[in-house]
Amino acid sequence: MSFTLTTPVTGGAQTGFTSPTYTIATDTAPSNTGKQYAVTALGGTQTGVDSSSSPSRPFTVTLSRPANLRGVPSVNQVTGILGSVPNNPYTIRVRKGCTVVTGQAPRIIDLTATLSVPAGADSADAANVRAALSLLIGTLNQISASIGDTLVTGVI
Repeated sequence: MSFTLTTPVTGGAQTGFTSPTYTIATDTAPSNTGKQYAVTALGGTQTGVDSSSSPSRPFTVTLSRPANLRGVPSVNQVTGILGSVPNNPYTIRVRKGCTVVTGQAPRIIDLTATLSVPAGADSADAANVRAALSLLIGTLNQISASIGDTLVTGVI
């Protein structure tokens, strides 16, 4: 799998953060179809952020692919029509321990992005698969602070 992060990871812009970076180390993924990294240190200014991952307050990113990659089905020989095309869902998941009430056990923030690509598009239309991903990443980078503000204020 070519999902590989290098350390440090430069974080997206966030209100109140200055040049956030995350030093990561290889961790054990929950399945053999993924890779996981744990945050071991912070860079930049991130006041109030836990500086590393622990069992009760994880700070991890997990990248995974489907356990069984699906292929494009055959065209119906009678009708000449392509039937239902399955998708191959890839996921990127960030887990972060957080405090919801002071003095109580931490809870887990779970942010999951699913990248679902129709079987066959990888070979028949790779440029448009890449364009869709490029737009997604560009959008997230451009509005990173706005997304953070929305998650904190509830205002979209």
